[in-house]
Amino acid sequence: MGDIVGILAGIVGEGHVLTGEAISPDYTHDECLTVAPVVPLAVVRPGSTAEVAAVVRAAAEAGVGVTARGSATGMSGACVADAEGITVSFERMNAIVEIDLENHVAVVQPGVTLEELDRATAEHDLVYPVFPGENSASLGGNVATNAGGMRAVKYGVTRSQVLGLEVVLASGEVIRTGGRYPKSSSGYDLTQLLVGSEGTLALTTEIILKLHPRLPHRATLLAPFETLGEVTRAVPRIVGSGIGPMVLEYLDLLAMAGATAAAELDLGIPAVVRDAALAYLVVVLEGTHEDRVEQDVEAAGELLSELGAMDVYVLPPGAAEELITARERAFFVAKAHGADDIVDVVIPRAAIPEYLEGVAEVARKHGALVAGCGHVGDGNVHLSVFQPDPELRHEVMAAIFRSGMELGGAISGEHGLGRAKQEYFLELEDPVKIALLGRIKTAFDPQGLLAPGLAF
Repeated sequence: MGDIVGILAGIVGEGHVLTGEAISPDYTHDECLTVAPVVPLAVVRPGSTAEVAAVVRAAAEAGVGVTARGSATGMSGACVADAEGITVSFERMNAIVEIDLENHVAVVQPGVTLEELDRATAEHDLVYPVFPGENSASLGGNVATNAGGMRAVKYGVTRSQVLGLEVVLASGEVIRTGGRYPKSSSGYDLTQLLVGSEGTLALTTEIILKLHPRLPHRATLLAPFETLGEVTRAVPRIVGSGIGPMVLEYLDLLAMAGATAAAELDLGIPAVVRDAALAYLVVVLEGTHEDRVEQDVEAAGELLSELGAMDVYVLPPGAAEELITARERAFFVAKAHGADDIVDVVIPRAAIPEYLEGVAEVARKHGALVAGCGHVGDGNVHLSVFQPDPELRHEVMAAIFRSGMELGGAISGEHGLGRAKQEYFLELEDPVKIALLGRIKTAFDPQGLLAPGLAF
């Protein structure tokens, strides 16, 4: 194995190959709660597509696994390599290649973070609208997991924004998919296949992304409800009303209490309402004209009242921003309070009331505590599971996933399967589909060297 390390150093330079004690703990894990850190054989930091291709070819010749790593903000253990494999970190490939104002696209390398791209697009009154809750996340990682976030109810997820990719295949060959155009009927859509593949099919080295107008006016409504069922039953009516919310989020009592306490945030809700509310709905509206946003706020407020809201609060901009930030940090609050696992099941939004009733029954049956919030507008339910016993927790998780799938949903809406959720996927998914996925994997990576341990 010393030979492969020397070869890698010859490709990217000795200073960009880390081994042994030079590998910091940051390279051994992501934010997943259940996948143990692993120190790989080496961490390689290429600076160009040509170097990535050469690294992959060298690894293939040596029979060494290759795992891609972005900012390691993921929650499924997808960037955790094998101890005998190498981690390819894209931190040096962090250039915004172009902001194309004529075609409204950004061309970026995979190491660019959401925060960096947002600053660049803001200068042109444009926005890349995927905000999955952690602005230090890299675009390469977002592509790998098909990241979503709160704005998906209006703009869609990463897959909705990616027009094209440059990738290195397991053979070391480089191909481009898609381009600076919104549609194509020319063969299989490789771009969409690669988005969300978690590094199992190819390594992404460049991304073409859609950009949207950055709308200047925004308002945030907070509506407390007496029951979570009322919140979830209200969502289809709000989505169908035509007001087009940018954000439509729910927080149950525990999630709201934890988020506001961690942020030391007082939203000015009277104690009598706080004591009676078991769930909250957060609605964010945006628009080009302030008066039109105000009209939408009025219409949304009336609708929420009709749907059973105890009251409707239009939050001041500062408080609104703090609440959204607190909601985005809900995972870290749950982690600080000792959560044992995280769920991001996605189901048809009309099925959410039935699903959450089932989750509550599963929790009661297995003596677990399950707290939740989520992107209720697109059916993506986030749950924090508190059950320290591994065997009982496995039963809880499997039951939660099975319930979601029986209602027409999927195990992960945006975090990905990674190492953490793969066992549940293999246990619960259609074997015919799994076999097909395995054949696709083999077609792209016959040696099984890309993201070993993640494929089917």
